[in-house]
Amino acid sequence: MAGNNSCYHDQPMGFFYKNRNISLNDWEKTQLILVQCAGSICCCFILMANAMVITAVITNRRFHYPFYYLLANLAASDFLAGIAYVYLMFNTGKISPELTVQGYFFRQGLLDTSLSASLTNLLVIALERYISVMNWKVHSNLTKRRVTLLIALVWGFSIFMGAVPSLGWNCICSLDLCSKLAPIFSRSYLIFWSVSNLLLFLIMVSIYLRIYIYVMRKTALMKTHTTGAINRKRTPIKLIKTVMTVLGAFVICWTPGLVVLLMDGLNCERCNVLKFKRWLLLLAVLNSVMNPTIYSCRDEEMWTTIKNLMRCVCNGTRRQRSSKANIQRGSGRDTSTSLKESPTEDSKVST
Repeated sequence: MAGNNSCYHDQPMGFFYKNRNISLNDWEKTQLILVQCAGSICCCFILMANAMVITAVITNRRFHYPFYYLLANLAASDFLAGIAYVYLMFNTGKISPELTVQGYFFRQGLLDTSLSASLTNLLVIALERYISVMNWKVHSNLTKRRVTLLIALVWGFSIFMGAVPSLGWNCICSLDLCSKLAPIFSRSYLIFWSVSNLLLFLIMVSIYLRIYIYVMRKTALMKTHTTGAINRKRTPIKLIKTVMTVLGAFVICWTPGLVVLLMDGLNCERCNVLKFKRWLLLLAVLNSVMNPTIYSCRDEEMWTTIKNLMRCVCNGTRRQRSSKANIQRGSGRDTSTSLKESPTEDSKVST
């Protein structure tokens, strides 16, 4: 193998796959087509569903609160994830060795940016829920200006995290430090990436456990001092359950992948990390499918708004079809009447 002091920026990705003895010939043509078709259907759902969630938050004034703005931003990160999965599906398999180093950085950077955006959004939502619950309010007092600043910080941080390997934290000049799952990413970066994300998981879980315990104690205290049932719509319990469900799905879908990345970063030779690569990606796609479903199922107002949007889209397409049909009928009638009038004019001329 080449010396460790040399850099290989001009080499195709096939060079780095060979460096780690990674074979990509196990992708059969029919298998790749099936994966692309199934993945395209899932990604279409991800894009459409999250676009509906974002549109629902924009159009419905009842959602013009900090929590829902941040939820729409989380849907935007899932929307980006859908784009990243589509790009990955059509630039993988036998195409991977033909990619340039910059093309590979772009492909992986999209995935890393979407994951960072989702995770950072969940952390910001956790802090927003903590503020609102401690004040026993359904929504926090964050202004639109502060929410906009938070959203900008989320995307700035996420784009930076997605670009870190291309900025220098890679193994292009040190081939003996390369990982298997990402053959131009250094193992130290994978350790940092997986450990930092797992720590964020623990922080968010602890925040929500703290919130949940506080809410249970508060409701129990309110029941002893009030008669009748507590109106849950005026308490932050419902929104907390929605976010906890989203967080639970995120942790379940992403923790296995982060653990495998950590094992690869620790250079575990017996772990056979490449065996789990596709299944872990499938779990990641499943998480982006689940999130908009959770929003609509847990929130009746969200589901009603999305249904109304779908009806508007369907009615709009029907109106376009009917207008086109009416135009065609009108043009047909005009031609028929002109044909009827032409022989009468001929008869007048003959007389």
